[in-house]
Order: sequence, then structure tokens, then C-alpha cells
Amino acid sequence: MSKFLCSIILLILPFNIYAIETISIEHGHAEPIPIAINKFDADDRKDDVMAVDIVSVVSNDLKNSGNFRPISHTSFIEQTVGISHKPLFVAWRQINANLLINGTVTKLSSGKIKVSFILWDINLEKDLIGEVFEVPEHLWRRVAHKIADKIYEKITGDSGYFDTRVLYVAESGSYLKRVKRIALMDYDGANHQYLTDGKNLVLTPRFSPKADKMLYLLYAGKQKPHVYLRDLKTGKERLIGNFPGMSFAPKFSPDGTKALMSIARNGTTHLFEIDLERMKTRPLTSGVGINTSPSYSPDGKKIVFNSDRSGSRQLYIMNSDGSNVERISFGGGSYATPCWSPRGDYIAFTKMSRENGFTIGVMKPITFGSENTERIITSGYLVEGPCWAPNGRIIMFAKGWPPRGKSAGKNRIYSIDLTGYNERVLATPMDASDPDWSRTLN
Repeated sequence: MSKFLCSIILLILPFNIYAIETISIEHGHAEPIPIAINKFDADDRKDDVMAVDIVSVVSNDLKNSGNFRPISHTSFIEQTVGISHKPLFVAWRQINANLLINGTVTKLSSGKIKVSFILWDINLEKDLIGEVFEVPEHLWRRVAHKIADKIYEKITGDSGYFDTRVLYVAESGSYLKRVKRIALMDYDGANHQYLTDGKNLVLTPRFSPKADKMLYLLYAGKQKPHVYLRDLKTGKERLIGNFPGMSFAPKFSPDGTKALMSIARNGTTHLFEIDLERMKTRPLTSGVGINTSPSYSPDGKKIVFNSDRSGSRQLYIMNSDGSNVERISFGGGSYATPCWSPRGDYIAFTKMSRENGFTIGVMKPITFGSENTERIITSGYLVEGPCWAPNGRIIMFAKGWPPRGKSAGKNRIYSIDLTGYNERVLATPMDASDPDWSRTLN
């Protein structure tokens, strides 16, 4: 479709349809939508400070999505705040706002706060969505994320991803003597905490579907590396299978009752599924070779993994019982760390090739002959380990720099849109790698 024809179509569509079209993975991405986020009305000075903080979080969430452009408050003409009045639409059109958010923060006698907001369409002169939240005062940041989620979903048609958490490996120390600790934080970097002390090497933390547990790899002293399960609320943990070989690359099933992992022994690596309640295991692959990095489909019926059974590392799909193995990567190069989208429509992966070095890409989970459906969305000296936002449209990954130069040895976590648009770094207090994204903050 030509750019001219796309422009004509976008001009004649209603605003909400326009917003959805601008972020469609088939049509690429247009300019961010101008949005005015008004000051939230508040009862007293303390609530006013909280109202300012809520507006700041909502603004940052929407801006960082790449789909919205918050307008500076210094441009606002209408000064009336709160949700009890109808906006003076002509004043907001004069500063080129397409959307307006008004809100109110009220402290209740119960000790909770009530936060109300309304999203207005300035061109249609109508409210698009409004909601009221009543929560304990200390959860004000979650309310802000939820407001941003609601607005994002209304305008884009995709579910929001701001009220989520991230597990990752925090790194410190010299390039050759790294101290690694598992850390947990909100998606925007707030409420950061370390879950391990750095005395032992830890890798690949992975959330359970409810984000209340995690699986991770632990190198404890001279012992062989094994996978552990930790309860994120109590801190209690247990070894998942004391196998003769090394266990690694864990992944929860969609219902959280089982887990996949790789077990290396006697020169081969195979995939196993483990019942986390009964601690029973069953092998899913066999033969000679290396099979690793498994990931379930959203319905739990399929598994994607990488294997060198064809001579180089390629991606394969099989049934969850290990049957019907079919190759899905045909673009050349070596593939690793596949991760199935929550929507089931794409698989993200890391790829290494002579031509392009390290890249992150996506492909469809189809096995039609040797059809190549992959699309590269970013590259770098060392990019790896993609994982998905809950809406299946944003990908998080780790990026590393070479050991020499201005950014020598630095590692950071980035997010990027499925289209390859809006790549940005996540806020972490130190170097970071091995990210995993929760489906919810709960």
C-alpha cells in the first residue's frame, strides 16, 4: 500500500480507528498521539502531592509506549481541573490536543484514596472512558499504572502492560569478575529489590503465570548448576529435581503446575517436563544432540525449542508430549532463546549470523515446508533473551557492549515494539541481563 493511500485512509477514519491503525504491525507506526494530561483535582495539600505524582506516572507510561505525546502543562489554556465539568474543547483544540485526561484524588475516611479519571476525545467532544479506583494510599502508583493501562487499551485496542513487574539479573563488578543477583522491580523501575545476595551465580529468573513464584538457575559453590523454585512472597525455595546432570533453562507451563527445563548429561542435552506438585518428570526429546531453551505456546499444547539436530542450531515446534517435531526456522544463521508470544501469533528469538551478528527477531509458528516468516527487529554487539509483554506487542531483551570502548562491558535491558519501533532502555540501578516480564503485578 502506498504512503499516499495510507494517508488518505487515515484522514477519513474516525479518531479511535485512526489510533489503532497507527500502531498496527501491518501498517507500521505514525506520529504519537498528542494527549493533554491535566492536573488532577485534590482535597488538600497532601493529596495534591499525590495527585501530581499520579499524573507524572501516567504521563511517563503513555510517553514511553511510543504511542502518545504528552503536551506540556505550560501550553494549557483552560485551567479548570477535576472530573465534574465538561472541558472547553475549543481551548484544547487550540493547543492541538487530540485527547484529554481529567482526574480527581480524594482521601476517604477509611484511610483509602479514591482516584477518578475521564478520558475525553477532543475532536468528537465526548468522553471515551472513565473509571474510579478505591485503594489503600500506598498503592497510588499501581492506580496510576492502571489508568495508563485503561487509556492505552481504549486507544490502541491492545491490553496495557504498565501494571507489571520485571525479574532480571543485576550485574556489578569488573568485566571478568561479575557479581550477579536476581532483582525484582515494577516495569518503570520503581519498587526495586534484590532477591539474592550475590554469593552464588544466578541466571535466567522466570515468572510463574501469577507472578507469585519464580524458577531460576543457581550455581552453588562447587555443586553442579540446578534449577530452584522460589515463592516470591515468603522467600521459601526448593530444588527442582536433583538430576545427575546440569539442569537449566527453566520455563513454567501456562497454568503454573508444570515446568520445562534442559538437562545436560554425557555430552547430550534434552528437554524434560516436570510436574511441580508431584515432582515427576518425563523426557520430551532423545537421541544425540543439544535440545534447549523450551517455551510453551499460550494454550500449553505446543513447545518451541532450539536444537542442533540438523547440524546448526535451529528452532523446532513439537506437541507438549514430545511428538510431531517440525522445524520452523529457515533463514540461515544460528537460532536461540525462542519465546512464544502470549497471543500465540509470533515467536521471538535470538539469531547469530556472519552477516548481521547478534539480532532479535520474530517469526510465525508455522511449519509449511521451508517458508521463512522471520523478521529482524533489532541488532547489536550482543542482544539476546527476548521476552514478551502481557499484550504480546512489546518485547524486552538484554543488550551488551564490547569489552573495550566508551561503554565497555555494559549490559542493559531494553524494550521495543513488535514493529521494531520505539526501542528504549529500562531504568535499572546497575548493569542488567536475563529479563522476564510478568503478566500482572499481583
